[in-house]
Amino acid sequence: MTSDTLEALLGAIPLPALAIDGSERIIAANIDARSLIGGRAVGMNYVSMLRQPALLDAIEATLQDGVARTTRYLSNDGAQDTTFRVSCRAVQGVGRNAAGAVVLVFEDMTMVETAGQMRRDFVANVSHELRTPLTALMGFIETLRGPARDDRAASERFLNIMQDEAERMNRLVGDLMSLNRVEGDERVRPTATVSLVDVLDSTLRTLRPLAKDASVEIEADFGTDPVEMNGDADQLKQVFTNLIENAIKYGGSGGRITVQLSVNDREPALRAPGARVRITDYGPGIDPVHLPRLTERFYRGDDHRSRALGGTGLGLAIVKHIINRHRGRLRVESELGRGATFTVILPRHDVMT
Repeated sequence: MTSDTLEALLGAIPLPALAIDGSERIIAANIDARSLIGGRAVGMNYVSMLRQPALLDAIEATLQDGVARTTRYLSNDGAQDTTFRVSCRAVQGVGRNAAGAVVLVFEDMTMVETAGQMRRDFVANVSHELRTPLTALMGFIETLRGPARDDRAASERFLNIMQDEAERMNRLVGDLMSLNRVEGDERVRPTATVSLVDVLDSTLRTLRPLAKDASVEIEADFGTDPVEMNGDADQLKQVFTNLIENAIKYGGSGGRITVQLSVNDREPALRAPGARVRITDYGPGIDPVHLPRLTERFYRGDDHRSRALGGTGLGLAIVKHIINRHRGRLRVESELGRGATFTVILPRHDVMT
């Protein structure tokens, strides 16, 4: 097999691929491999181009005994670290004196590695979130069985705390189930026709008592258009309930929040007709450093305050998945001391067919 034929064969592989012969030089590489390790790779010694001990050992061993091997190669695409699984396979009849060569194929495993890490982080976070109230409950139960057995006042206080911790676990489990459900539905586009105004009116009726208890006034401006769209009314209500409830809890010190609905014949974020729901509070605001991560699971800008207010750290993650299902966008704007605005951008009825 000529080097030109080998080059052509490697070019047909839709992954980075290169060949190394007994002279320890790279004798062929496709365009993806050149992009990965360097455009002038062909003709170079593989040790100087690849440089990672585990990969070098696998290549050397396969050159010697012809046994297939698999190893890892770490790189960086300029934006993030990348991980490749490298398959080393011996090929006979090519290379110097047709003595054979090793073909390396690089398979990008970055997304698989990232997903695995996300799963591990998720399990660790859930375990931590559940362990805290469980530890508190076990401690109070032990106290009630021991030193506080006959102390009625202490028993009443401890039972109230235990109820709060149990409710916290219940909220967490409920949000976990909701998150699982909306993630499963995310790729299924809703087909029912709903009125966005009706969804918002229903949400505000539910939340006005909470706002009244917090001495917060809700100012609503929805216009006269019912704003129909394809959507899941229950999920959309869940989105607006979460955002407005957060505005009351975290921005209630401003004394008021506004909920505004507007429509556009061409929404720039969607490049199609759309509707925007802007929920603005006038409280302490959010440090801009937290904004890019607000929709991550269990991420809290103010961990202590969020826990004190009963937050599970999953609400905005659920919001993000529901909005994604509706092919919408979520925008967050905030400055410390100047409140926060959460904008939900949704496509209008005539573009979701």
